[in-house]
Amino acid sequence: MVMTPSTMLTLGTEAPDFELVSTEGQTVRLGDYAGKPLLVAFICNHCPFVKHLGGALADFAREYEAKGLATVAISSNDVEQYPEDGLEGMAEEKANYGYPFAYAWDETQDVAKAYRAACTPDFFLFNADHQLVYRGQFDETRPDKGTPTGADMRSAADTLLAGNDIPKDQAPSVGCNIKWKKGGEPDYFGAQ
Repeated sequence: MVMTPSTMLTLGTEAPDFELVSTEGQTVRLGDYAGKPLLVAFICNHCPFVKHLGGALADFAREYEAKGLATVAISSNDVEQYPEDGLEGMAEEKANYGYPFAYAWDETQDVAKAYRAACTPDFFLFNADHQLVYRGQFDETRPDKGTPTGADMRSAADTLLAGNDIPKDQAPSVGCNIKWKKGGEPDYFGAQ
């Protein structure tokens, strides 16, 4: 299993805007979450890393929504190469795991590029002003190692919601690479 790490977008970066269609056919915008802390998760349907933590991610999102943290998930994979990652498969995946958040499709892959997303899952936690405070792993478990707890994400979210600064030493998320359209791989991979 090949693991791709996240690019570790610079802390303090303002959340890039997006306007995408969700599995319910509704438009999802960054502005829908104005004034709320927000977790943006790049996921997909077929990735074993996402499947490993799907149920735990749904539980986390439900628990932390009650505490004031919003979550949105985005799939950016090329559906020409991976048709199971299209809207129909996304809707099935959302129902399967009971995701309580909007699951939106980044058909052009422009949103993934704006966030410098590299893998699935790739997590970006923003404060209420939508400045990046955490980008890293959900926890240290992997498909072949441990049961997901969300320990790293829970620690970051708890610290954020308590109004404290999250430590800058953060472990990158790892997973399957985003499946870029032919000729569409972003140039930020050469700069790592």
